[in-house]
Amino acid sequence: MAKLTARLYETDFVAWAEQTAQQIRSQQFDRLDWEAIAEEIESLGRSERRELKSRLEVLLQHLLKWQYQPNRRSGSWRNTIDEQRNRIADLLQESPSLRPNLAELLAECYQRGRKAASNETELAIETFPAECGCSIAQILDDQFLPSGDR
Repeated sequence: MAKLTARLYETDFVAWAEQTAQQIRSQQFDRLDWEAIAEEIESLGRSERRELKSRLEVLLQHLLKWQYQPNRRSGSWRNTIDEQRNRIADLLQESPSLRPNLAELLAECYQRGRKAASNETELAIETFPAECGCSIAQILDDQFLPSGDR
């Protein structure tokens, strides 16, 4: 049975997930593909971390655009900033163990956000500081918006 379950995992993930959930509920633990279950649990953690990085990159991109193109500020930019902060707050509330990773992720996410801001604004990448000048607390503070002063 384990080979059939392993094959199902490789050929039809949804069917495997539904079957596995049913087996857990009916306590058929000897029929479970424990290696695949462990892989999926690890994958969930990586997925949460990827989402945090993605949202932080977009947030930093829009904060840079806000700061370096004050004459182009819009409600859309502000909504994107608010939305990313809200989603990051939700992620951190649901998975508080991600919080210690924020400082570590900031430098990497800033560089990606900086490049995206340069691409979107068509401003030279050198326009934006090489390192983030804001703390993670400022970045996540729903009242904080960088000034247009350079």
